[in-house]
Amino acid sequence: PVLYLEDDEVDVMNMQRAFKEIKIANELKTVPNGEEGLSYLKNDQNERPCIILLDLNMPKMNGWEFLEEYKKLDEEQKGGVVVVMLTTSLNPEDQEMAASNENVRGFLNKPLKVEAFQEILEKHFPEKFKQ
Repeated sequence: PVLYLEDDEVDVMNMQRAFKEIKIANELKTVPNGEEGLSYLKNDQNERPCIILLDLNMPKMNGWEFLEEYKKLDEEQKGGVVVVMLTTSLNPEDQEMAASNENVRGFLNKPLKVEAFQEILEKHFPEKFKQ
């Protein structure tokens, strides 16, 4: 599956639409904040995601806080998963911080543009998605 940390229902619907448009067959698991994302990863009953789509601005635990806690997980919990960040922020510092994080492979601005999303997937994860 793909784990999507997002609190905005409209953004979730946009991502679901993008999955259909690109014909991605992977299941999209959605959680509304970083705390629930960490709980999902720590639960060994859950299938390991192949990628994490991470919103920066969420309640309880935002994307940056999630990444700090994600670093502390053991390798089995991480499962080699990498992150694509999504945000409405136009702040270049956010992109620079994302680029400097070893777990972050991409950065997308919202609202999501399907072409940009597909480009990141094809560049960084061609083997991870079922079409």
